Amino acid sequence: MLNLNSPDSNSNSLQDPISLNVGGEIYTTTLDTLTRCRDSMLGAMFTGQIPALRDKQGNIFIDRDGKVFRHILNYLRSSSLDIPVEYSELTLLRREADFFQIRPLLEDIRRCEALVPLSHKGGPLGAMLMVDVDCKVQVLHFNLRRGPQNYELRTCSVRFFTVDLFCTWKAFVALLCERFSYRTPQGLAHPRPCNSRQNRLKLEWVPRPDELPLHQYDKQRYQGLTISDPEVSQAHSDENSTHRSPYDITDGQSFMEELLTVSLAEGFKVDSVTPDPTDILNCASLRLVKC
Repeated sequence: MLNLNSPDSNSNSLQDPISLNVGGEIYTTTLDTLTRCRDSMLGAMFTGQIPALRDKQGNIFIDRDGKVFRHILNYLRSSSLDIPVEYSELTLLRREADFFQIRPLLEDIRRCEALVPLSHKGGPLGAMLMVDVDCKVQVLHFNLRRGPQNYELRTCSVRFFTVDLFCTWKAFVALLCERFSYRTPQGLAHPRPCNSRQNRLKLEWVPRPDELPLHQYDKQRYQGLTISDPEVSQAHSDENSTHRSPYDITDGQSFMEELLTVSLAEGFKVDSVTPDPTDILNCASLRLVKC
């Protein structure tokens, strides 16, 4: 075992270029690159804080995944995570970054993982998604204040939408919970699966009619449904806003459009549509299968 900070090894070990044997893969780099992240394991190893081993050829030996290490080394060189769009070993790369304790790289990997479609994360083929959509209309009577003692009786129709969704792939249900948000006077709130297995989701929302004032809408404890978007979430959560957001789900069609956009992107294909297969956006029941 060799201590790189020992007097005997300083003249030999700390000179560029430095050769590494990582799991049988040989890399050549510089001391500056290896110590770019000082609080990492590599930073500690090559500043003499941790002892290191050499192989028979004199290369510093590290018993980790040699092929994945190229991404670790490239990140230290450029401070940028440059991997293919459909890179399939993010989990392994995260494990290696965690072992070497390169925290900026770990953060970049987590951001990258959040953008990778679930279908690229090994979702199960044959997974089934079943959706039932229902809409009921109710006539609402309310008083509109015109003055201190002057109230006018108003009437409007309110639509109650309900979606019952079941998916054998619970990670997809989790994705939908992140994709949609309830819009309430207190701000945005994500829906949650409604069973312990986390593969069933029920959504209930009431779009606000133009003729129904916002304070009356809130008084009835109605909640809208919107597409989550971090860039506009603050604007959506403003309880005093009287403007409808373009991200709001105002009817069954807009919900179905969004659901199909997400599910088709994750590899689902439409299997059956009820009652009219030619009118999928206005269907009552829909079944999709992951191919």
